[in-house]
Formats: sequence, C-alpha cells, structure tokens
Amino acid sequence: MTGLQKRRPGQWITMIGFCVAMEVILARFLSLHTWNLKIGFSFLPVVAAALWGGPLAGGITGALGDLIGALLFPVGAYFPGFTLSSFLDGAIYGWCFRKGTGKRQILLAVLLVQVAISLLLNTFWLTVLFQVSLESLLTLRLFQCAAGIVIKFLLLSLVLPVLRKNLVPLGK
Repeated sequence: MTGLQKRRPGQWITMIGFCVAMEVILARFLSLHTWNLKIGFSFLPVVAAALWGGPLAGGITGALGDLIGALLFPVGAYFPGFTLSSFLDGAIYGWCFRKGTGKRQILLAVLLVQVAISLLLNTFWLTVLFQVSLESLLTLRLFQCAAGIVIKFLLLSLVLPVLRKNLVPLGK
C-alpha cells in the first residue's frame, strides 16, 4: 500500500491543504524573486507532503502551491510550465523518499530536482517566456543550481530525520 492508500480522505486533504498553505506563504512572502532566480524554503512543505503521502501528494502540493500563489499573490505573469515543474519537484521527492531518507536518497532527489527540473526544464520555460537564448540562461543559472544542490542537500540532511520521526501517519 502506498502512503495515500493508508490515509482517510479527510486526513489527506488536511495535510495537503496545510502543506500548500505553508508553501504559498514561504514562496510568496519569505523568498527572494527575480525574473530568473528564486531563493527560499518553499520546497520544505512539498518535501513534507511527499514524505507523508508519496509522489502524488508531493506533486499535488507543489502544483497547487504554485497555482494558488500565482493567482493570489502574482510575481509576474502566470505560466503553466512552472506549475508542471512544481508538480514534478514534489513527485520526485516522493519517489526518491518512498523507501527511506538516507544520504543517497537525499542526494538523488536533490540532483534530479535541481538539474532536471530547475536547471533544464525551468530554464527552458524562461526561454519560452522571455525569448532569450538557452545557452546564456544556462550559464547564469548554473551557479544557482550548484548552490541549490549544496544548500538543499545540507538542509534536507538536517530536517528529514526530524520530519520522519515526527511526521507520524495520521491514521495510526
């Protein structure tokens, strides 16, 4: 049984709703945004939802957080590609953490999210939105990606053991 199958619908909706609210607050009010850069901790509620409910819960939390945040507190034009990226972020965390949260799983999750989604996919979305060359944006975003790998790995290495210990399934 997956994490979602063990939970009652009310518990699942409550947890996802709480994580979405936290993601919106962290992303829209406690993050630094520029047209090609976002620095913040809004990935943490997505990781918590993914850890608690698996890839679907993480993906839904990421996508709803992006969509609701963009509608209520826009930081530029809404673009559905970033909502897809947010869904994929959460799904990747859920997939990588389905069997544990050791250093290897954390590194794999962070590398996949930072390289495949942030560096490649989100850079592609930015080229579509702003008609700039992929090569020039990749160069700019490479440092952000490298820094994100280190910071997210270290932060998740500290936070996940605490989350795993305290994020007891609500059905038990």
